[in-house]
Amino acid sequence: MTMNVSRISGVGHYLPEREVSNQELEKKLDVSSDWIVKLTGVQTRRWVRKGETLNQMAVGASKKALDQAGISANEIDMIIYSTLGSDHQFPGSGCYLQKELDIPGIPALDIRNVCSGFIYGLSIADQYIKTGMCRHVLLVGAELQSTSLDLTPRGRNVSVLFGDGAGAAVISQSNEKERRILNTQIYSDGHYADKLWADAPSPNDHPRLTKALLDTDRIYPYMDGRAVFKHAVHRFPEVIEEAVRKAGMEISNLDLIIPHQANLRITEMIVRKLGIDSDKVYSNIEHYGNTTSASIPVALSEAVQKGVIADHALICLAAFGAGFSWGSALIRW
Repeated sequence: MTMNVSRISGVGHYLPEREVSNQELEKKLDVSSDWIVKLTGVQTRRWVRKGETLNQMAVGASKKALDQAGISANEIDMIIYSTLGSDHQFPGSGCYLQKELDIPGIPALDIRNVCSGFIYGLSIADQYIKTGMCRHVLLVGAELQSTSLDLTPRGRNVSVLFGDGAGAAVISQSNEKERRILNTQIYSDGHYADKLWADAPSPNDHPRLTKALLDTDRIYPYMDGRAVFKHAVHRFPEVIEEAVRKAGMEISNLDLIIPHQANLRITEMIVRKLGIDSDKVYSNIEHYGNTTSASIPVALSEAVQKGVIADHALICLAAFGAGFSWGSALIRW
């Protein structure tokens, strides 16, 4: 039996127009722009304006990916949607995207692997294509985080980092053995789940929502920055090296690495640990901040748009984030 191969046939991204500079946050968070840049590398980020929704961003990115793939929405066999939340408490975002694209009947799968969500989704899509279950899968990573941040000095270590945005990719069955997803690998370790999380609202609280709860910091994202940095700078190089090793290659064979845009300091450490030139690692965190599930597809789409990725280039996507979860994908473009 001949196994199908899969490739990314189209990518697209959507970012809100509103640009939020470090200077805009200085007074709210009682920090300086220099401090933000030193800590994170972020200079600006995009936040939605009131009335803009998560699904609007996802639709915008999806339509661009479909156009680049040269297919219509009704050719999609499955939606995989990675996000922290949804436009509503439930159901998941995939159903709302499906409604807007007017493609009823196909499965819409929501995953919550946060920063690693796009890699997890890519691994799932790859399997559905390889087994012949699907011909085209729409994979979306979208995040609207600006409305959930603690914009007081109490939340500055987290709130300076995050931005809003969406990225999408069409994963398609292919006969081109030289242009395909070569491998994916995904991992997690729940022992560190509370090092990067939002504790509440939780169904374990009785009742789930109270005025007293809303007055606490439990409703805001929490991050143990030291723990995240320590594990990220170990897992990123490890999972990138695994990807190339599985393909019988070396790090030197890579044309480009696109990591999750977690923090510029983490990206710089990846460069040092792998012993590669910085121009082999794509970074845009300085412009958009950490867009969580959206960061890899936004960066991938932007790199394609700018002509950074040539035909048949060997690229590695890699992510690390909450869970802790991590993974990579090796792709012959």
